[in-house]
Parts: sequence; C-alpha cells; structure tokens
Amino acid sequence: MFGLGAPETIMIVVAILVLFGAKKIPEFMRGLGKGVNEFKKGMNEVQSELTKEDTDKKTEEKK
Repeated sequence: MFGLGAPETIMIVVAILVLFGAKKIPEFMRGLGKGVNEFKKGMNEVQSELTKEDTDKKTEEKK
C-alpha cells in the first residue's frame, strides 16, 4: 500500500509517538472507535428504515 516498507512505517509510527505522546494515542483511538460505532449505528438505522419502507410498499401492493 503506497509503496511503504517496514522502515518507512516504523519511522511514521515513531514520528506520531513523538508528536502526540504515548498518552494521547489511546484517547485518540478510543474516540475514533466511538465515531466508527456511531457511523455503523447510523448506517444500520438507515438500512432498517429502507427495509421497513420496502416491506410496507410490498404489503400495500398485495392489498
């Protein structure tokens, strides 16, 4: 991916640790995880709403 090897990846990780510090990274990742969960929750709500509307239309067509 992007032509990065192991040495480049290690340098990037070290740079991130130096810039943000070891204490901030877990907080950042926790926030990122919460954001991803909220996004998934929203997607599931939209999908269930679309499925419900589709089911309602099929029910109306049978009447």
